[in-house]
Amino acid sequence: MCGIIGISSSKPVVNNIISSLKKLEYRGYDSAGIATFSDKFIDEVKCEGRVGKLEKIVSKKSLKGIVGIGHVRWATHGVPNEINAHPHSSDRVSVVHNGIIENSTILKKILEKKGYQFKSQTDTEVITILLTENLKNNKLLVAVQKTLEKLHGSYALAILCKDNPDLIVGARRGSPLAVGYGHNENYLGSDSYALKSMTNKISYLDDGDICILKKDSAEFYNSKGKKINKKILTMSETEDNYDKGDFKTFMQKEIFEQPNSVKSCINEYVDHLRDDINIYNFPWDITKIDSVVLIGCGTAYHACMVAKYWIEELTSLEVAIDIASEFRYKRNKFKNNCIYIFVSQSGETADTFAALELCKKNKMKTLSVVNVVESSIARNSNFVLPIHCGAEICVASTKAFLGQMLVLYVLILKISSLRGDIKKKDYEAKIKLLKKLPEAIRNTLSTESEMEEISDIFSEAKGSMFLGRGYSYPIAMEGALKLKELCYVHAEGYPAGEMKHGPLALIESGMPVVIIAPRDKYYEKTLSNMQEVIARGAKVLFISNKSKDEISSDNVWKKIEVEKTSDELLPFLLTIPLQLLAFYAAKNKGYDIDKPRNLAKSVTVE
Repeated sequence: MCGIIGISSSKPVVNNIISSLKKLEYRGYDSAGIATFSDKFIDEVKCEGRVGKLEKIVSKKSLKGIVGIGHVRWATHGVPNEINAHPHSSDRVSVVHNGIIENSTILKKILEKKGYQFKSQTDTEVITILLTENLKNNKLLVAVQKTLEKLHGSYALAILCKDNPDLIVGARRGSPLAVGYGHNENYLGSDSYALKSMTNKISYLDDGDICILKKDSAEFYNSKGKKINKKILTMSETEDNYDKGDFKTFMQKEIFEQPNSVKSCINEYVDHLRDDINIYNFPWDITKIDSVVLIGCGTAYHACMVAKYWIEELTSLEVAIDIASEFRYKRNKFKNNCIYIFVSQSGETADTFAALELCKKNKMKTLSVVNVVESSIARNSNFVLPIHCGAEICVASTKAFLGQMLVLYVLILKISSLRGDIKKKDYEAKIKLLKKLPEAIRNTLSTESEMEEISDIFSEAKGSMFLGRGYSYPIAMEGALKLKELCYVHAEGYPAGEMKHGPLALIESGMPVVIIAPRDKYYEKTLSNMQEVIARGAKVLFISNKSKDEISSDNVWKKIEVEKTSDELLPFLLTIPLQLLAFYAAKNKGYDIDKPRNLAKSVTVE
């Protein structure tokens, strides 16, 4: 969600800024822009639409600046257009901004009374004008500090100042920002992926930090204005694969990467010789823990929902789940013998990070499950478990969802073993079955052709429902979410047993309904619930697992069977056909599958 890049160099920076912005496209955005110094003036170019469009505009201009900033914007304040695109510049400064300034309306009124005029509808332009005002009587660093003191909300900022043409100012509160180090040039970025193409040496700003970046130096200051040192981290030199290969979209590529991504994650956590799980360095005595709270947003929240069932089945722990944006505002009863688990693909999800900060403030035990080990959530947690699935580019999560569930499952198995909640032979049997999961996923991907054939009914429908019980209920939620994200049709994920308590009123003749009914303890009950919707004219897509027993149900429209495995591992397999369904339904409509409208990969605003 929005992306920042800044470069201070000894040579022209425009091409590198454009190249880095392209690496930030996966985050989701609707406009792009760039600003550089040229002949002591700020030269600004921006447009609605993709970075490719910006690149064409820039190619027709002569931008030779050696210091510059770039941005891809995901609209919050103001519609997506050229005027609202970043950077926002005055005659003295140019600013790009990730986040939201919550008191921008109040600040705007104050500045308008002083005679300032605003061009855009954005909250960001308030920062530009306020900084311009503070520069009248203050040097740059002090002016920046005075400006930040007035801002309520979240921000990551990159700032150019005409009076200091050799530097970039960076500042962070709530939104991630990093500094990269190169030879005769240094970098500022909201995303380590974008910086990684230029350097593997990186430092992260903490909340309240300000940095002053020149081509040959980087200075850091804390929220009190005191100069501080920052640890320089070395990122892995392994290149993340951004190439689509033989696939036309990243989503399809990432769906078919899941057997390998799951296998890689299992190899990281499972001792194959001893059938044990390699999680030994807990910072707490697990036997003294009595409860767990799982916190996430969107797809990550659905992974938490599945994990709640595993915790209830495999341990004696009390367990609760929370949507991060709700958790931070309610009256929480914090408990010392509780582990608070935060799940996020990017590790930068604003609401999840804010919930983590609340737990840290109350000195709680925190554990994060993330895909980016350099992320804010990872760096601020007591304990981190990476999902090891590699870069996920498509906005709609697929392999990261399976990775989140997998890490939560091995964590829960390990905790169960350490607490003596599970017998050793059962523990080892579950691990042996887990090692067969990648092949089961690979076999389940063979449902692709069937899901492609079925998908047109869902893409043409005005709405659909996804129903399941037990482990299948959160998978139904995830399946509905994927269809909403990609196909822009209404889809509802619901517990199958709750249909008769209201949602059954929505069922009408021809409406496609997905029934997820593996051969588990809920199977017979789910079949009964299915008949309720069939009786109202629904077209039922029935998804179960392979068995010797025939699915004994009349009037089912289509049947899909995934591979056989334990009830606990079926969520991994049941997810696959739903991913394929959403993919092909969106493809039928000709939509941009990797970048669905209004959505962003890394949600860094509340």
